Amino acid sequence: MKLPTVFSVVLSAVVFAACLFAAPLAHASSYDDVISSAKLGDTSAVRRWLERGMDVNTSDREGNTLLMLAVREKQPELVRLLIQMRAKLNARNMHGDSALRIAAYQGYLDIVKELAQAGAEIDTEGWSPLIYAAFNGHDEIVAFLLQQGAKIDARSESGMTALMAAARGGFLPIVNRLLAAGAAVNVRDANGETALDWANKTKNTEIAARLEAAGAQPGKKPRRRAG
Repeated sequence: MKLPTVFSVVLSAVVFAACLFAAPLAHASSYDDVISSAKLGDTSAVRRWLERGMDVNTSDREGNTLLMLAVREKQPELVRLLIQMRAKLNARNMHGDSALRIAAYQGYLDIVKELAQAGAEIDTEGWSPLIYAAFNGHDEIVAFLLQQGAKIDARSESGMTALMAAARGGFLPIVNRLLAAGAAVNVRDANGETALDWANKTKNTEIAARLEAAGAQPGKKPRRRAG
């Protein structure tokens, strides 16, 4: 029986070690590539990675899944592919945002509809898609979400409602839409402020007048001046 030489033993050890290191490096490369492809909206490249076994719910270091990245970068074709590949629609990133929340905030109506029709949750705890849409003045998205049954008086972590967000931002058409849909005018946030307070703070006088006509009251009484 021929015993292995010292050289062959060392060579085998080197080859074995190289294999151990090569696998993680290859994985890291494929991870970076699929994340980059999602950001660029390269649907063909993402499809190839998924067909090779990459997890459709792969996420970046902030917890943004491939679907969230596709939404954020406004890549509808890729969004459709990931929905077809059964990506988790309601996953949250480290900031608590879902794909639908991101789409609503950015104002991407077509993607909002795509996600909603695929079964994404319309109402989420905290900053709901409706509040995000109202905050950024996306009236068509507000209208669509209301049609889908979004909770009109849902509140964010700070107690802000869609009506407060619209009043704060000076978006009168959204304020009118929410009032017509039955939004509560005297809900208070964590600081005790109402939509009227927000309108007054941001000097949106027309909105303040509209809210007062709807029965809105300030949450905090103005301080009296001494003297």
